[in-house]
Amino acid sequence: MEKENGEKWKFQGNKGLNTTSVSVRGVYNMLMDSINNNDNNKTLIRLCRVDPTDNPLFRTTPVAHEAVAAAAQSFNFNCYPPTVGLPDAKRAIANYLSSDLPYQLSPEDVFLTVGGTQAIDIILPVLARPGANILLPRPGYPQYDSRAACCQLEVRYFDLLPQKGWEVDLDSLEAMTDDNTVAMVLINPSNPCGNVFTYQHLEKVAETAKKLGICVISDEVYAHVAFGNNPFVPMGVFSSIVPVITIGSLSKRWLVPGWRTGWIATCDPNKIFQKTGIVRNIISYLEITSDPLTFMQAAVPQILEKTKAEFHLKNLNMMREAADIFDDVCKEIPCLTCPHKPEGAMAAMVEINFSQVKGIIDDVDFCVKLAKEESVILLPGVTVGLKNWLRISLAVDPSDLEEGLSRLKAFSLRHAIS
Repeated sequence: MEKENGEKWKFQGNKGLNTTSVSVRGVYNMLMDSINNNDNNKTLIRLCRVDPTDNPLFRTTPVAHEAVAAAAQSFNFNCYPPTVGLPDAKRAIANYLSSDLPYQLSPEDVFLTVGGTQAIDIILPVLARPGANILLPRPGYPQYDSRAACCQLEVRYFDLLPQKGWEVDLDSLEAMTDDNTVAMVLINPSNPCGNVFTYQHLEKVAETAKKLGICVISDEVYAHVAFGNNPFVPMGVFSSIVPVITIGSLSKRWLVPGWRTGWIATCDPNKIFQKTGIVRNIISYLEITSDPLTFMQAAVPQILEKTKAEFHLKNLNMMREAADIFDDVCKEIPCLTCPHKPEGAMAAMVEINFSQVKGIIDDVDFCVKLAKEESVILLPGVTVGLKNWLRISLAVDPSDLEEGLSRLKAFSLRHAIS
């Protein structure tokens, strides 16, 4: 760009930030504009955001509120926290995660982050080097794509198989790997698919990653949000086979995404991350980035240790009810197919059958027209890597879910090929 005198400015925007062409927020804003410009006077129903606070029945446990209030009111936590997190918080998270593992994590294996998003923002640059690539699931979580672009980490995609309960296509995974591949990402329970991987399948993934010489980044933000036949199994169970970086947070299981309290845990009994410098790099990155609020870190031990099982059970029952409602109505919509009833996390994927509808060209067009005609917002599958699919959130009030699905059914029938 030239200045007025013809000389050139020496700066310009980082084009790498624009490589993710379709963003969730960008699509959401576009769909909201469609609703704002219509005149159907129907109430807005958002089945696009996976935010449990959209459901008024989802309220975090009083234990969490009390822990945060006590930490804030103590005046002991108005200071900067240690780079890697408060020792008591690290110890509590290590114990919480270890309850599902065949070995004990130490506090030194845990690093506090500003939610799961910052954990992603830290881990990808830590692994990046010139020419390196990372394997992401398709469909998946767009934050990984965006962050990889920012740190010039090449992205390659392996497929999840909808007809096999969204299992990893291990052949696809191997085909994408070369000498510059550093890691693969696995999201379990899965956002956006709503599946929970079995023990047997996770073991196969671990063995494959070991053969390929790559580590596994296991995104377990929805850990234990499993309400179907498959129990949640953390990838760290297999860390004696392959080193695992676990990402977790309070956001979904405790229904507090706005509290932005997460963690990275290196599940690595063979100390491979120590030997390869990954742990040192994590600490180095934490030294130049923002810290989670000190009083929030101070509340973590009480939240993890004092929350009663009944709180989690109640929430799982509500998610199971939402999955049943979704599954029943979805079967009544000819143009939509859900290959796998959701059994975990808070969302589901459905495929659009374009042989059953007219006047709609793709998933984005479907969502735009649905927003205009019915004031219902769904997320086009292209935003999570699967064009001509839709992601539907189950984390809403049951009455809104039923009404939204009813409008979706009416819209589909109105656009059906007669």
